[in-house]
Amino acid sequence: MNGSDAEIPNGKIAPERELPPEPAAEAALEALTEELRRLQAERDALQDKLLRTAAEADNARKRALREMQEARLRAATDAIHPFLPVLDGFERALAHAAGPTRASGDDVKALRTGLELLHRQLTDAARKTGLEPVAALDQPFDPHLHEAIEMVETDAVPDGTVVEELQRGYRLQGRLIRPAMVKVARAKV
Repeated sequence: MNGSDAEIPNGKIAPERELPPEPAAEAALEALTEELRRLQAERDALQDKLLRTAAEADNARKRALREMQEARLRAATDAIHPFLPVLDGFERALAHAAGPTRASGDDVKALRTGLELLHRQLTDAARKTGLEPVAALDQPFDPHLHEAIEMVETDAVPDGTVVEELQRGYRLQGRLIRPAMVKVARAKV
């Protein structure tokens, strides 16, 4: 054995005599360390993006809910507004009726004229919201539009014709909301 090849007991080489790491291994370690840093930075960026996207989605949901509530309120306001003059007219009529009673022919005529005006205002207000009456009287019975309450035997009109409307039916913007209650003709036997 020569002095440069001295061994340490236990068969290990002395630390001062260890071989330096190979440049390829050191370069690989540096590359892996750099890749780890890059992946951690990418993870952090994706996590930040996920949190921002979740917050934006939550804000969009809240905004949509708020806008829907505001739209409902606007729709209700738009639907009610045309009926306000009718309510005012009824209040005036009630106040007039609460006054001293002098039931003359002119008072009855004025009351009828006032009621006709209120009916016209109410009908106009309903039409502005899209409410339309269902045609029934003298029409052929249609089970999609009419509800037959009674069959009336008659030869005056064709069989299956509506002869009397007991309650008017209505459509709202083309959709049936209440069928007309009617009496329908049936041929005499």
